[in-house]
Amino acid sequence: MDSSDRLTPLPGSDRHIGSASEMLAAAFGDLSDLVRSHAAERGDRPAVNVDGIALTWHAFDRRVDAIAAALQRDGLKRGDRVAICAMTCPDYAAAFIAAIRAGGAPAPMPPSATAEQLAAMLRDAGAPLLLRDGEVPAFDAAGAKVVAFDDGLDAWIGDAATPADGGAGPDDPFNVIYSSGTTGTPKGIVHSRAMRWRQLRAASGAGFGDAVTLLATPLYSNTTLVSLLPTLAYGGTAVLMKKFDARRYLELAEATRATHTMLVPVQYRRIMADPCFESFDLSAFRFKTCTSAPFAAALKADVLRRWPGKLVEYYGMTEGGASFALVADEFPDKLHTVGRLLPGHAAKLIDEDGHEVGPGEVGEVVGRSATMMSGYLGQSEATRAMLWTDPEGNDWFRQGDVGRFDDDGFLILMDRRKDMIISGGFNVFPSDIEAVVAGHPDVLEVAVVGVPSEDWGETPVAFAVPRPGAAIDAEALRAWTNARVGKTQRLHAVRPIDELPRSAIGKVLKRALRDRFAECP
Repeated sequence: MDSSDRLTPLPGSDRHIGSASEMLAAAFGDLSDLVRSHAAERGDRPAVNVDGIALTWHAFDRRVDAIAAALQRDGLKRGDRVAICAMTCPDYAAAFIAAIRAGGAPAPMPPSATAEQLAAMLRDAGAPLLLRDGEVPAFDAAGAKVVAFDDGLDAWIGDAATPADGGAGPDDPFNVIYSSGTTGTPKGIVHSRAMRWRQLRAASGAGFGDAVTLLATPLYSNTTLVSLLPTLAYGGTAVLMKKFDARRYLELAEATRATHTMLVPVQYRRIMADPCFESFDLSAFRFKTCTSAPFAAALKADVLRRWPGKLVEYYGMTEGGASFALVADEFPDKLHTVGRLLPGHAAKLIDEDGHEVGPGEVGEVVGRSATMMSGYLGQSEATRAMLWTDPEGNDWFRQGDVGRFDDDGFLILMDRRKDMIISGGFNVFPSDIEAVVAGHPDVLEVAVVGVPSEDWGETPVAFAVPRPGAAIDAEALRAWTNARVGKTQRLHAVRPIDELPRSAIGKVLKRALRDRFAECP
């Protein structure tokens, strides 16, 4: 077939799109055009599968077209945000791409947030339309038109015509990503279309073209998108779970012959702890990744030992900046690190006065690259606050973590800067204490936070989860730990807890632990 046979007309435009491989070779392109190309080239293959509800590439592209046309019919303009707040379903994935095809930018919001937080995010996004489902709590839509995924989407689409070219360019927003809203005023992280395209092109060597990518984190999270988007861009199959369950994950992995996955550390831990793990055939896996939270070296080693395929840990921010990767199977002696800088990325460590620290010294991570956010939506002051400017006038993103480089350039993270404890004038890293407490035979996992102290300013408190069948003697564990740590690291108290509070993507919510201690010291 010559190239003219592969050219597909773009409805409503004189522009044509070529094959996916031709488009991905270009310096800039449109993800929704890639979806259209895959529909023409591999239309009968599965594109998206959510809990057994599957759409072929043909069906997925038609659904994207229908939603995009309805958005344009209702007046969506270039760059407008489309708010989405729902549990994972095929229409969610289609709506995300449809917003892009229509010239807008999806603004996914976490269903786990409170009604007040969701209303604040929607106001911040300024979205004229909200797509939601019945599992999301009712909240003030602030004048936005509300369309229900559950039973109102088809009626809303109606007989909407085929969409016209959205007309968006490289500097237009691709998406606006919100956090879970647990830290107060929500900040919408704006990614440009050019930035996302660079990310997609950088994934060319990861084998997404024939991938079956199994994902169990929510669609509003960048953790999910960094694997979902390249799967769609290169024409693989995305298998999505509405809700994570370790046993169900293993069943799906075997049944679908999953080749790729992105999981957060707590999911890896629960999967590896499943008593039937060894009975599942996971031999099709080629590429497993992890991000979003600290990934314990012992857990990485267990995954390497028992789960086939490459294991890569990524460290970075949704905002962008510097990203690191640890190819765990190639560097089994570096599992205590988050790896080395990705090509094209730069990082430095700075002290509290903003000066670069020396080799081997501890400092806050700042980074820069070609994949940096455009800024926080409508919050220029918050954007400026996260910048560090070097002596040459270059802006770097403050990544919020404290760490050091080893002699081989691998980054060892200590803690989030905001979680560091200052006790008696000394900097105390909770991760150092957590590593000791986790060595106790009765402890499954632990989180250490700083609480106010009249004598020391702050003092460490540990929240410990017992192993199955074990019980934690709080005072005995405190004494055991304090005999093994430095004077400034000694625990003020131990609080047994059934489960650590976590966000939907597995981050331990240390602020919730500090609040819990304040309520019951």
